[in-house]
Amino acid sequence: MNRFEGKVAVVTGGNSGIGLGVARAFAREGASVVITGRDEASLKSAERELGPKAMAVRADVSRLAEIDQAMGRIRDRFKKIDALFVNAGIGKFVPFDQVTESFYDDIMNVNVKGAFFTVHKALPLLAPGSAVVLNASINGHKGMPGTTVYGASKAAVLNMARTMSADLVSRGVRVNSISPGPIESAILTRSGMSEEQLQQTREWIKGQVALKRFGTPEEIAEAVLYLCSPASAYVVGTDLVVDGGMIL
Repeated sequence: MNRFEGKVAVVTGGNSGIGLGVARAFAREGASVVITGRDEASLKSAERELGPKAMAVRADVSRLAEIDQAMGRIRDRFKKIDALFVNAGIGKFVPFDQVTESFYDDIMNVNVKGAFFTVHKALPLLAPGSAVVLNASINGHKGMPGTTVYGASKAAVLNMARTMSADLVSRGVRVNSISPGPIESAILTRSGMSEEQLQQTREWIKGQVALKRFGTPEEIAEAVLYLCSPASAYVVGTDLVVDGGMIL
């Protein structure tokens, strides 16, 4: 299928994990793909993989000036954005009594502030008929130990999708969100847990999922592309849960 031939898709945090899986799917379906991220090496590697219509831009979404610079480069090369997947995020997990101000700020500055201003700064490039998908999480729906700050940040993203959809629908821009369950990606390995803690956490998580496994970035990509395609033209302000039954 080439649902996105002639379209421009932007994926923040598109250099690894879910973001890279979504970027690959957009590229396979004909889109020109822009990925952003903070790691120069993985950005360049992903850019080469995605092909000649791809562009990688180093940007930290917690810094508004860097979002501005990224949108400027997108405007200069592509003039527009047809699909925006707001995916860049931080997942860190500690017991409630170990949360510090810097821990709180790191998560909120990327997951909430970064998501908000990514859409805000992209708005001049979002033409009527374009679609925005915010990456929330099953943690925004559930109360799970050790996830107070992360869960709160994703609950904010869920509400943002609803309120942004009300703000932008008159411009012809559809906003929705997805809530992935546990996905095979690097987010857990970057959580700061030891190998033993990591293995115990993985087994505990799988025990909470009806399908008894982690999902894949490719499975999330199918949901994102649906929400960005004409097939979802009547879907606005909703959240699509893709979690293997964890919410049950």
